Amino acid sequence: MADTETYQAPAFTAKGTSRDKVALPTTLFDGTVHMPAMHQAVKAFLANQRQGTAQTKTRGVVAGGNQKPWKQKGTGRARQGSIRSPNWVGGGTIFGPIPRSYAQYVPRQVRALARKSALNARARENAIIVIDAFDFDAPKTKVMQALVERVGGGEKKVLVLTNGAKPNVYLSGRNMPNVHVLPYSDVSTYHVLWSDLVMIEQGALSGTVTEDSAPETEAKPKKKPARTATKAKAASKAANAGKKRTTTPSKKKGK
Repeated sequence: MADTETYQAPAFTAKGTSRDKVALPTTLFDGTVHMPAMHQAVKAFLANQRQGTAQTKTRGVVAGGNQKPWKQKGTGRARQGSIRSPNWVGGGTIFGPIPRSYAQYVPRQVRALARKSALNARARENAIIVIDAFDFDAPKTKVMQALVERVGGGEKKVLVLTNGAKPNVYLSGRNMPNVHVLPYSDVSTYHVLWSDLVMIEQGALSGTVTEDSAPETEAKPKKKPARTATKAKAASKAANAGKKRTTTPSKKKGK
């Protein structure tokens, strides 16, 4: 379902001082909350975290038991072929787990819809806070703890979304058990639904890119187009062909 209302989020400065509310972008925060898409995305995320290395030994893998424990007849006991049979202590396991992949694939559009729905669900609960900028000259857990407490997330699970990768912000919140720091572009549906409060840097919502998060490839000069190389090869071939033509008549005259 979708609502036409626009959402506004409380805004704070980098030091935790409250200011006027900020209108969230309507392209993302349009009220859409799709429960099946969120369920599929979270289920796939948790399944993809599994290593799938659990393994038990069958009777063919267990060491020993390669000979018959006693003869087939005459002893009065039940016939047995190996002491590693599943009905023996220390024997093999029947239908036990074997290493396998638990990976699940979710289409890109479904992932985008689930992520959008999770953010809209938090916006409906007034659980989204906009921060002007995360200015951390050095990793300081004390500064991060003070900021979280000032915005009202002291005992809540707080998700901090930065505008690009910021190592100082990540290191500042790494030692806090209820705080998780991620770049805004890397957040998943699971992380948004895990949190009780989402702190988003304003630059990430507006789409601007900071210097730390800007890709290095943009500053590199562009390569020359491939047409110049092909033209150079064609010109060299034409020059070589002209030389051959001029030399052939001289040989004939000499003969």
